Amino acid sequence: MYEPRVEPNLLELCRCEARNRIKSNLAKNMNIEDYREYCLSLGEDVEEKLPFQKFKSGEGVLVFYVSGHMFSFFDCNDFSVITLKCQSERIEELKAQYECIGNPYNESPKHWIGINSTTAPNDLLKELTRNSYEIVKAKYTRVKKSCKYC
Repeated sequence: MYEPRVEPNLLELCRCEARNRIKSNLAKNMNIEDYREYCLSLGEDVEEKLPFQKFKSGEGVLVFYVSGHMFSFFDCNDFSVITLKCQSERIEELKAQYECIGNPYNESPKHWIGINSTTAPNDLLKELTRNSYEIVKAKYTRVKKSCKYC
């Protein structure tokens, strides 16, 4: 029976190339539709709107809301920066740790971050988006108190 002869170094090179292709496919950045679907999957209470259509510079800004308050937004025409709510004490640490995190678009840098969706790892983008959603939801969800007169 004939067995093809393959040089060990060439075989290892092929395996290495295959591993690199798999890694690069897994590391692809989230596209606008995937991100939109992720935001909507965070809860049934998530809404999306284009609230700034009357303004020339804001007509393509898609905003995601929970409890009537925004937790994420970006320009549909330029999906390079996503603005997210973040704990004040985490912001400087995140900026120092990740190059993809910077100042937010049109929000206070004390409570918001901007994340470059073209360079951010998917798991980081998802974690920070969920964090933003949870911050806003916790702040604006009213706790129903039991009342003896109700």
